[in-house]
Amino acid sequence: MSREKTGREKVIRVCGIEPESIVDGPGFRYVLFVQGCPHHCHGCHNPESWAFDAGTDMTVGEIFDQIMENPNLRGVTFSGGEPFEQADALLELAKLCKGAGLTVMSYSGYTLDELEARHDPATDEILSLLDMLVDGRYDESLRNLTLVYCGSENQRVIDMNRTRKARAAGDHGMVVPYKSSYDIEIKI
Repeated sequence: MSREKTGREKVIRVCGIEPESIVDGPGFRYVLFVQGCPHHCHGCHNPESWAFDAGTDMTVGEIFDQIMENPNLRGVTFSGGEPFEQADALLELAKLCKGAGLTVMSYSGYTLDELEARHDPATDEILSLLDMLVDGRYDESLRNLTLVYCGSENQRVIDMNRTRKARAAGDHGMVVPYKSSYDIEIKI
């Protein structure tokens, strides 16, 4: 009889890891590139992440232990592939990271509206934990190398904490752009 894996035992299909990045979100970050993506954006910088049957399996616990080995990290970024195709396992990792005082950011080819429309409990809970979300499919015709944290002008860099606060105050459709500590507002 098999038992269901929970928490640290859950498995994430991984395309790659960047243990120390300064370009995939604010501060010194651990970046987890998940395997599998349904979007197949033309010009994607990570097409090796598309196949759902490639990559390497790692447990949430293995990944979290790697993260905790580096006391200089400010946060963790989920990239891909499409992180929300592995929402159940990434939720467990997000909980552990938030509990350790790290910020959590995710990229997604889905827009925030599309993610919310899924009405998936794991997706909803990840969204409730995220500090930042870069949403929308990469569009090579809108490529802009001056953008911070994203590659095409249709993508948004969303401050999820401020977005949740605005929505709780009654502005239900509000999406608040991320503003860095240098007072530079990121275009959304």
